[in-house]
Amino acid sequence: MDFSISKQEEAFRQELRTWLEENLPEGWLQGNRELPEDKADYAVFLRKWQNTLYEGGWGAISWPKEYGGREATLMEEIIFYQEMVRVQAPPLINYIGIHMVGPTLIQSGTDEQKEKFINKIITGEEVWCQGYSEPNAGSDLAAIQTSAEKKGDQWLINGQKVWTSFGHLADKCFLLARTSTHPEKKHRGITAFLLDMNQSGVETKPITQMDGQQEFNEVYLTDAVAYDADIVGELDKGWRVMIALMLHERTGIGAELFTLEKRFDDMVAAIKDYQINGRPVMDDPSVRQKLASFYARFRGSLLNYYRNLTSTLKNGHPGPESSIDKLAVSELTKEMAGFMMSLQGHRGMLWKEDAPIDPVWQDEYLFSFGQTIGGGTSEVQRNTIGERVLGLPKDMGR
Repeated sequence: MDFSISKQEEAFRQELRTWLEENLPEGWLQGNRELPEDKADYAVFLRKWQNTLYEGGWGAISWPKEYGGREATLMEEIIFYQEMVRVQAPPLINYIGIHMVGPTLIQSGTDEQKEKFINKIITGEEVWCQGYSEPNAGSDLAAIQTSAEKKGDQWLINGQKVWTSFGHLADKCFLLARTSTHPEKKHRGITAFLLDMNQSGVETKPITQMDGQQEFNEVYLTDAVAYDADIVGELDKGWRVMIALMLHERTGIGAELFTLEKRFDDMVAAIKDYQINGRPVMDDPSVRQKLASFYARFRGSLLNYYRNLTSTLKNGHPGPESSIDKLAVSELTKEMAGFMMSLQGHRGMLWKEDAPIDPVWQDEYLFSFGQTIGGGTSEVQRNTIGERVLGLPKDMGR
């Protein structure tokens, strides 16, 4: 691909920068980036930011214009990600809706579903979560046991989901349920439903993580109700829809490479200022060698991401190559955070204001383990890359 920036693309960047200067929350550009600690206030703050993006025409720039997007070019999308990372913009509360559910409905939803849900996704009026993982079905998603049984004109859904991001904030859930049994092929007989979270049959319990945050949830379903109109794709053929959604998810995760680029710059800056026993850490040749290794791997991953985006544009949809982006982001994030923790030695156990350097590395280190699991484990990504990108034989263990 051509990496040069045209005058039109530079104008796009300036338009976005001007808009950000005028529309980011008050004090944000000056460094006041504290998000509300109260959960209700947090949700209100981020819903407002989602709507601000939409009203400015930045809610989902890669979507078709008829759905509120800009039909942004590849370079415009890259510029958008770069600028959002540059100003450390507030996170997207509707990340799953914007990057996964919306594109999947545009690709596979009925006209009624598009009319009913798409606009509320991009405006932030309805926040979405994803009901995939279960206590005994994570990497082996075909083992899901949550069932949907037809009673009259209703589907009654029973079971349990776990590790559901945004579940405690969500209005809707993109949910997989077993609608029939095909013992010869576990991935058959699964259907994708668009489930209303605000009903008596849905109970959400936040999970406290080792960093003290509550970003994941258990979701219990007891005769939760859905209808035929809430089915995405065909009955019993939700596996295909699930694959399409996860490819969109991994493409979105790949965009986090731009965040990783900034984290690398932050890491270099922190190491330049950090001393142990009066000696600058940067004087250690092994530290400089490690930084060079991180940089080479990060740049290689970024270039591969550009190549995958180019392929997506040509094919009209993401391919299995997006697993490479997901694997690179999650593993590099974990290694970089682990390296920063190791530099601090036993003082790396100190928290917040007691930490010897920016405590964000402690947070990132603890969270990084989950990144190699969520959205498909690193082992699953390696299998996908081996089988569907490199054409290797199937995993002997399956």
